[in-house]
Amino acid sequence: MKQKHFNVVAAGVLLALSLVSEMAQAAGVLTIGRREDSTTFDPIKSAQNADNWVFSNVFDPLLRVDNTGTKLLPGLAESWTISPDGKTYTLKMREAKFSDGTPVTASDAVFSLTRIRDDVGSMWKDSYSIIETLKAADPHTLVITLKTPSAAFLSQLALPNASVISQQALTKQGADDFAEHPVGSGAFSVKEWTRGEKVELVKNPYYWDAAKVKLDGVEWLTLPDDNSRMLKVQAGEIDAALSIPFSRISSLQKDPKLDVVLDTSTREDHLLINHAHGDLAKVEVRQALDFAIDKKSIIDTVTFGYGKVANSYIPDGALYHYAANLQRPYDPEKAKALLAAAGVKNLTLKYLVNAGDEVDEQIAVLLQQQLAKAGITANLQKVDPSQSWDMLVAGDYDISVMYWTNDILDPDQKTTFTLGHDSNNNYMTHYHNEKVKALVAAARIEMDPARREQMYIDLQKMAKADVNWIDLYYSPYRNVTRKNIKNFHQNPLGRFTLEETVKE
Repeated sequence: MKQKHFNVVAAGVLLALSLVSEMAQAAGVLTIGRREDSTTFDPIKSAQNADNWVFSNVFDPLLRVDNTGTKLLPGLAESWTISPDGKTYTLKMREAKFSDGTPVTASDAVFSLTRIRDDVGSMWKDSYSIIETLKAADPHTLVITLKTPSAAFLSQLALPNASVISQQALTKQGADDFAEHPVGSGAFSVKEWTRGEKVELVKNPYYWDAAKVKLDGVEWLTLPDDNSRMLKVQAGEIDAALSIPFSRISSLQKDPKLDVVLDTSTREDHLLINHAHGDLAKVEVRQALDFAIDKKSIIDTVTFGYGKVANSYIPDGALYHYAANLQRPYDPEKAKALLAAAGVKNLTLKYLVNAGDEVDEQIAVLLQQQLAKAGITANLQKVDPSQSWDMLVAGDYDISVMYWTNDILDPDQKTTFTLGHDSNNNYMTHYHNEKVKALVAAARIEMDPARREQMYIDLQKMAKADVNWIDLYYSPYRNVTRKNIKNFHQNPLGRFTLEETVKE
């Protein structure tokens, strides 16, 4: 009887210790509610923020961008030199390991950069086609030779999609399995990805700067509905929530248990236009759409003054932003006249809207009303955010509001992706202008700063004249955390510096 009692007590103690252990473990795990799920863990096959922001803590690029979003720092490459002719880059790589314990070598870097340049599934081929040769001079020396000097190339090496991945792991697993179960060298590794629900990350003990990492893990929870996400962080069910609706910023700031984090960003929201669909191929029709939209009303009504009217695809504050770029005024009568001149009557558009995204839904209603005043019918199709991206890629839309944040310091990346190449139909718009495409390629390799700046000014003017899409507004990143979460920030390019985050 006594022994039995002892066993019961012992079992109770063990259970209590187990619960304490689980609580302690949970205390070191940061839970983040976000709108979108990941789509893949193959870096070269995505251009979505939902992916890149997780990539940045799972994979390591050769270079990084600092927290101010203005300088390049060492990543897996501790140092680098550039030859006098500007074509050969020699990078010395640090001693590092992948999350499976195998060493990171220059050969892995050769494999990764060759793959982003050549793989048929790469969404970034054009940006890296300037690479002539790649060579591992020794296990820790990478030599890259370009076809021609490039002002943008060093910045391109900091792109999350160009991170160094394990050649051994991808070859053994195959690309499809690797995209589900990646092997990286970042601060965290993927424990489990439950599609539509969450991505579980755990601290990577092999990370080269592991002593700096305070969190035991990170859970990225897919919570598409804005209201639900905000309620969960207010109730303490999650530690942080991304993408605060503008309408909730003020009330959340008054909650003594929360910190609202408004970080400087390179975010630009815009209206995508599918040029491949009927009358939208006509520039006069796209110009009519631009005249029919009152951007200032979006700032006042939807962003509560936190936004700023956008006039260019290059965001305000970014390199070569052209502040004097054209802004078409709100003029529904001018829009009607342009449609009439183009011979277009009863223009009806399929407007793709992310369901549960408060800001997206508010803008949709506002634009629908404004377009109607110009005689344009916008039929709103609300879809789950997990479906909208695939529909955009498939061209199953006429117009849709999307956003972009820069991933590198140089304007070449966004310019190439949205104006200058064909592999993704210029960010799903099917925009095509051979003169623009040629100028994008020329700007990439122009080494004279003044001439290069003029090229980007010209590109901003040409994009606006063609209405590749409609620039709407710039805004800060809008996130909220519980008070016990410290150092939770995004740099202007969107990277979450979770290796610096603390959960007290």
